[in-house]
Amino acid sequence: MLPELLQGIDAAGFLIIQDSASYSGRHLLKSFINAALSREESVHVLGFEVSEEELRDGLKGSPTQRFHFHNAFTDPLGWTDHPAFTVSGFNLEELTHLVKQPSHPKPATLVIDSLSWILRHVSPSAVCKTLQQLKKGGAVRAIIGLLHADMHQRGTVGSVCHMATSVITVAPGLKGDEAVAKITKRSKSGKVMQDEEVFSIKEDLTVIVQSKASNVGSKQPDPEEQETDPTANLTFNLRLSDTEREAKEKLALPFVFSKEKKTALLHSGPGSGRILYEPDANDDYDQEDPDDDLDV
Repeated sequence: MLPELLQGIDAAGFLIIQDSASYSGRHLLKSFINAALSREESVHVLGFEVSEEELRDGLKGSPTQRFHFHNAFTDPLGWTDHPAFTVSGFNLEELTHLVKQPSHPKPATLVIDSLSWILRHVSPSAVCKTLQQLKKGGAVRAIIGLLHADMHQRGTVGSVCHMATSVITVAPGLKGDEAVAKITKRSKSGKVMQDEEVFSIKEDLTVIVQSKASNVGSKQPDPEEQETDPTANLTFNLRLSDTEREAKEKLALPFVFSKEKKTALLHSGPGSGRILYEPDANDDYDQEDPDDDLDV
């Protein structure tokens, strides 16, 4: 699934690369930037956490004239007189004006490095509102954001990820150059697909999928971890022998209709349904007044 996402994100798509302190997702972010540039797409990067030189490293073989870096790294809060881009500019109007280029009329891909920096200074509700407006407004073709999950509360991460059409959660693999990607993708019909893949990133930012994560690191369970038999050490036996099991299966339960009972009920013989009564010697029965015993 990871190579499919690298080949192109659906229009109005929103991809989140979710990482943590144990493994950085920025190299995978740069792989998506490189893949978009190779498809001759215009890419606009809101750079808060690293400089333009650091982010461009590895993109030299790509047509970087379509790469636009909006510098929010040197002055993200606008403390100088002429900041290039600040966190206060994260709204629909300014971003739409920022990404529209007369030389490239097609909608661009917006890359946010990172959403965590914005969430530290803008309320999650305002960030989600802007992202939703960008998805529906048509100003950008797709949005790719890097999110450091261990920097925020679980509710904040869940709110932002709920808006995404695809979420890639990266973690370190068993080898030094490998990582594990847990991918969740939502289709337009609402179907949710999940997968886990082991991947590595080459120096030219090419992503190589090694195998499925379920096949890596699998081991046989230890004897102590195997399920124990709860009836092993009892003083009485809860298990049935073959003879006892056969006798149990042949036993006719009183509330179950056997074949003979069904035949007797469906094919009643003569005289069935009659009520037979034998008078008792102490019965006070008057032939002239049969209902005398009902008088009060």
